[in-house]
Amino acid sequence: MGQTAGQAAGKATGALKVVVIGAGMGGLCAAIRLAAAGQSVTLIEAQPGPGGKMRALPSPAGPLDAGPTVLTLRRVFDELFAAAGERLDDHLTLIPQPTLARHWWTDGSRLDLFCDPDQSAAAIAALAGTRAEAEFWRFNRLSSKLFRAFDAPVMQSARPRLSGIGLNALVSPAIWSALGPRCSLARHLARTFSDPRLRQLFGRYATYVGGAPDLSPAVLSLIWQAEAQGVWAVKGGMHQLARALSDLAGRVGVSLRYGVTAVKIVRKSGRATEVVLSDTRSLKCDAVVFNGDPAALLAGLLGNGPQQALPPAAAHPRSLSAWVWSFAATPAGADLIHHNVFFASDPAREFGPIAKGRMPDEATLYLCAQDRSQGPPAGPERFEIIMNAPARATLSPHEVSECRAKTFPQLAKFGLTFDQAPPDRALMTPHGFAALFPGSQGAIYGRSPQGPFATFQRPGARTRLPGLYLAGGGAHPGAGVPMAALSGKHAAEAILSDLTSAPTLARMAMRGGMSMVSRLTGSAR
Repeated sequence: MGQTAGQAAGKATGALKVVVIGAGMGGLCAAIRLAAAGQSVTLIEAQPGPGGKMRALPSPAGPLDAGPTVLTLRRVFDELFAAAGERLDDHLTLIPQPTLARHWWTDGSRLDLFCDPDQSAAAIAALAGTRAEAEFWRFNRLSSKLFRAFDAPVMQSARPRLSGIGLNALVSPAIWSALGPRCSLARHLARTFSDPRLRQLFGRYATYVGGAPDLSPAVLSLIWQAEAQGVWAVKGGMHQLARALSDLAGRVGVSLRYGVTAVKIVRKSGRATEVVLSDTRSLKCDAVVFNGDPAALLAGLLGNGPQQALPPAAAHPRSLSAWVWSFAATPAGADLIHHNVFFASDPAREFGPIAKGRMPDEATLYLCAQDRSQGPPAGPERFEIIMNAPARATLSPHEVSECRAKTFPQLAKFGLTFDQAPPDRALMTPHGFAALFPGSQGAIYGRSPQGPFATFQRPGARTRLPGLYLAGGGAHPGAGVPMAALSGKHAAEAILSDLTSAPTLARMAMRGGMSMVSRLTGSAR
């Protein structure tokens, strides 16, 4: 569908000129919403195609996802397409995954969790008994209340509102137990579950947004509710979502420029007024949306104009990183589904070394079997295996071989083997992420979620520099595909509110939330 008459008329009568830097989820969504509201939008992306961390690599089995692996909170994208006058289902095939993930432990036990909480409760009872089942139901009720309490004042708000959270807590006083400044996710789960396996499982939610469970706030337990609302695989791989959004952006009038790097944001008369490109051309504009790691601005990678646009606490300390294997092979010996988590015997052997900047002594491994979204395929399959890592911008001499030694022998203990070992080039390291995403220092999700007030220190859409706005996983409301998309919505609304006489972007009611989609630092989020 092309531009509507109203959109075309808006662009012909004094539309804002907006430059979006970066074609990740936040940048694409901001560009689509602004263009759909009648503004003149140019999107600049250094890579040859869209997606940002939603990357795809070639393999003998076809394009292989090397980033986010599933979609949650699909309502975010249904509403994005609706804002452009289209339907998501006309452009993507989403495959529901009734089984959320399969979890494996070194003692030989195994647990599936489901979108249906009754099924999950029954599976937990079979694993750990009726006491654990009752504990799960209490956890489910509390996490549901947390989700509702944080939805409007945090996820749906351009800036998190502590007053809104407080009012919701008065309505649901049970959530106070998870809101204390000293209540980590690990401590909360220790009070909730008597079985250590369940504490370890639900503690993985901290890693979905780049933190460790013993250092991240208990409120992250609400991520369970985002999972339970539904998980979808995308036919052809998650990178097809990025392609569909890029195509949608083109249809609503966004000028897409791939393979072009933004090298400088010009500040003039106290505001962002121009973006200089790698080919020496420049784009004058009324507003800039930066869909990159906010740390890049602080480091001066876009010039000294925006260097003071954020306080240092908006980007530091850094989140976790990951070692990511992406390859095709034929597996044997384990009954895999789309999402699989193989747990280390002791979380301390994983997170203790990571906190000191080292590789885990024993890793928990997330494995996405991309081709299992509709059952086991014939022939080679596409796999993504993720191990948590500290963020760092250097590569040690033996890092690749050490990672290999901690990945495939560990999987073999669970009975999983492959007919061929992936080559070294199949491994993405923290150093690789640092090179691919400037300013990130290898961190995948921007600022660390660790600490009781991390949510309130993450930067919002507006910066200190008028005319410069942020979108992406490093901005509020945080990491994950739906959250990055919401950040684009917040950026578009802020621009229209600040720079037009009346916002032309309709504010739509939507239930949102956290997401496990990325899984780049955990079960992958």
